[in-house]
Amino acid sequence: MNKSRTIKIVIIVLILAVAVLGYYYYLSNKAKAEAEEAAVTTAVQNVLMKDWERSYPPTPKEVLKCYSEITKCFYNEEYTEEELEALAFKIQELYDEELIANKSQQDYLKDLHSEIANMKKNKYTVYSYEISASTDVDYFTENGYSCARMYCTFNLKQEGSTGVISSMEQFVLRQDEDNHWKILGWELVE
Repeated sequence: MNKSRTIKIVIIVLILAVAVLGYYYYLSNKAKAEAEEAAVTTAVQNVLMKDWERSYPPTPKEVLKCYSEITKCFYNEEYTEEELEALAFKIQELYDEELIANKSQQDYLKDLHSEIANMKKNKYTVYSYEISASTDVDYFTENGYSCARMYCTFNLKQEGSTGVISSMEQFVLRQDEDNHWKILGWELVE
C-alpha cells in the first residue's frame, strides 16, 4: 500500500509540475505576442520616423521612392490630422526650395486636403508605383545646377473595379548645396 501511495503522489506532483510549466510557458508567450503587437507600426509612422537629416536618400531614384511611399500613405492609409500635416511637411523635405516657395504653407495644405478628399471620394488608391531604372535617369546641367530627369508611373485602382489606371509623371530633380537631390517639379506625361 505504501508503494502504491508513493506512486500516486509522484504522479500528482508530476501533473502539477507539468501544469505549472505549461501555465508559465503560456504567460511568457502571451507577453511576447502582446509586445510584438504593440511594436507594429503603420506605414505612416514608418515614414514619419525617417530621419533625413542623418540619412537623406542618396540618389534621384531613392528620393522618388520616398516621395512615392509618402504619396501612397496620403491616399491609402488612415491617419490623424496631425499625422497628415507631418506627412505633408515630410514630403516637402524632398522638395527643392524653389518648388516650396511657389505656394504658401496654408495654400499647400488646403490643396493637399482637397486632392486627397477628391481621390477618396472617387474611391481611388495608389495600387503600386514604378520608378525609372537607375540607368534611365537623364542627368544634365542647367543654370550651373546638376539636374536629373526621370519617370514614375503610379497605378491607381478604384474600389469595385478590376482594372488599373496608370498615370505616368516626369520628375525633374536638382542637387542642392548639400548635394542632396531635391524634387524641382513634375508634370503628367500625355
